[in-house]
Amino acid sequence: MSEKGNHLALGKVRSKLYKGFSIVVITLLAIAFAFPLYWIITGSFKTQAAINSVTPQWWPSEWVMDNYQKLFSRQVAPLWECHIPFTQVTFAGPEMPAAVRWLLNTVFMSLASMVLTCITAAMAGYALAKKRFAGRTLLFSLIVCAMALPKQVILIPLLREMADLHLYNTIWAVIYPIVGWPFGVFLIKQFAEGIPGEMMEAARIDGASEWKTFYLIALPMIKPGIGALAIFTFITSWNDYFMQLIMLTSTSNLTISLGIAKLQAENATDFGLIMAGAALASIPIIIVFLVFQKYFTKGITMGAVKG
Repeated sequence: MSEKGNHLALGKVRSKLYKGFSIVVITLLAIAFAFPLYWIITGSFKTQAAINSVTPQWWPSEWVMDNYQKLFSRQVAPLWECHIPFTQVTFAGPEMPAAVRWLLNTVFMSLASMVLTCITAAMAGYALAKKRFAGRTLLFSLIVCAMALPKQVILIPLLREMADLHLYNTIWAVIYPIVGWPFGVFLIKQFAEGIPGEMMEAARIDGASEWKTFYLIALPMIKPGIGALAIFTFITSWNDYFMQLIMLTSTSNLTISLGIAKLQAENATDFGLIMAGAALASIPIIIVFLVFQKYFTKGITMGAVKG
């Protein structure tokens, strides 16, 4: 066999070894990251004796629903509360388990934040990337600076503003502050920079309005970025425990994170109850990630290529 053939054969062997090693490492990392979720879910179906056992049970010997029964029976709250923005008028629905209300609050908060943030970021990022107007560079510089501004710095003014607008202790007090997320505008602007100007010019020559050009030309091309931003926004809003803790006080307006923390404070040794609440809270975030995973991966890949 020639020297070139030996090099090719050796390269194939190295490639297979590297691929096998990569699969092993990725599998081990996936198991390590998924294990806490597995432990929480299986622990929510264990008895208190099994949870507190000195020898850990990797798989429940007895599957019980007691923890979920306690989770849904400890407290009650209205099914819904219709709060008219900028007023103190509220309409309440029938009572139900507080855990379900907390989960609905969190899902609504995260979905509303995700949709509103994607809409505003798409329009603002497109305008900053493809439009030329006075103060454009200064405005983008301020947005970049705002990305480094800690939320705690604006907490007191934001709290007073929400109180003056009669939004304090409502879900909207957590939604509105994230709608103008500077990172979202920055991310979509980077994607919009790649839109060919010739396509936009051709659309205008064909008589397309500004809105039609944005909707039919720009929006499909920045869709991967919007998909990635949707996941980022949903997760950020879902995990924004600090803002939820400051803005929400009443039991019916709590999110699932605050509700679990409240249960943990009231039932410090009832780990099954806490695990049941944590397992319930993980379901929507897993569903959203699975739905938007394609856009998330594509968005990250395109961002890496552009960099």
